[in-house]
Amino acid sequence: MYSRPIVPENFKVPLEYKTQEFTLRPLSVKDVIRDFEAVMNSTDHLKGLLDNSGWPIGLTMEENLIDLGWHQREFTLRHSFSYTVLSPNEEECLGCCYIYPSDKPENDVQAFYWIRTERLAEGLEEQLGEKFSEWLEKDWPFSNVGFPGRN
Repeated sequence: MYSRPIVPENFKVPLEYKTQEFTLRPLSVKDVIRDFEAVMNSTDHLKGLLDNSGWPIGLTMEENLIDLGWHQREFTLRHSFSYTVLSPNEEECLGCCYIYPSDKPENDVQAFYWIRTERLAEGLEEQLGEKFSEWLEKDWPFSNVGFPGRN
């Protein structure tokens, strides 16, 4: 877990971001089934995308529930922010977006995102990256966001 808030106390954290292609809302334990299905169908794409741990290889539903609980708690503490990316009708989990503290002094935070494998050919991950970056710039209090592995 991270040890400090990454946004000012008076900052109102966005609870939703909608575009024509997707909706972002805070990731919670209520998303465990849809999230697990999206992760398991995207393991090759996700390996090494977020870190070098090998995640999500070998991930179980129980471990995913623990991860989502961790993300949800970090959100309430304002230490990091994780969003589920849903289809416009909110029936399908398309991926996730994460905002974490940065270990690099030149970045306020580091941001990660992914889209499930079967939607990559549509260019949805690139669209998500563009919209996520614009959202962070426009609606969040960060001056310099790093996108490890992306820029």
